[in-house]
Amino acid sequence: MSCSGYSKYNPEAKKREKINPLAQIYPPLPKNKYDIIYADPPWDYGGKMQYDKSCIKNLNVNFEKNIFISAANFKYPTLKLNELKNLAVQSITAEDCILFMWTTGPQFAKAIELGLSWGFEYKTVAFVWDKKIHNPGRYTLSQTEFVLAFKKGRFPEPRGARNIKQLVSVYRGEHSEKPEKVIEGITLMFPTQRKIELFARKKYLGWDNWGLEIPDNKIKISSPKDIDDAKNSNTQILLTFE
Repeated sequence: MSCSGYSKYNPEAKKREKINPLAQIYPPLPKNKYDIIYADPPWDYGGKMQYDKSCIKNLNVNFEKNIFISAANFKYPTLKLNELKNLAVQSITAEDCILFMWTTGPQFAKAIELGLSWGFEYKTVAFVWDKKIHNPGRYTLSQTEFVLAFKKGRFPEPRGARNIKQLVSVYRGEHSEKPEKVIEGITLMFPTQRKIELFARKKYLGWDNWGLEIPDNKIKISSPKDIDDAKNSNTQILLTFE
């Protein structure tokens, strides 16, 4: 009896899917109001998976070798757009607030819709991440992700750095891991404002955080003086752990 790729990958996909451990979709949000919100929503891709050539039957006869499969919901519990809209971000938003939201090309329109539903106005693409490694794409090879900027009310003052670059070229790390140069840049732009990271998977000093996978260790973000000193001495700045 011949076997199919589906019979191989479907049981494996079910075993790997991450499930939200909470009785409700979200843990409670903080009671505070924030001037800066940084979010990396767990976008749902409808169970779409990535494969390599091991899924091609004539290259892997009877699928005797393991089939490579990967999907976002293997790494973290994903959420559909309507579920994300139900998160009460308005309850933690100051009168004057900037929302920085990560998205990918396929989720770009949904990201704008989500920001609007949270009470913000879409303004621009704040960051473009060149991952320097591409994935196969249906239209062009895919190697970028985006951080969109939304605004509610006025621009939070006082403003810090005004020379943060839009393009961030950093090699891709683990799945869904984002380059720390982005949160570092946001911190330099808004050093005194009250800030929170939503769907956080790391803990940064000077930031509140909310999510399902926040570790105990804290990361210190470089100060403007650290960066100036590094430039003067040709030393590379790294985020430090405490």
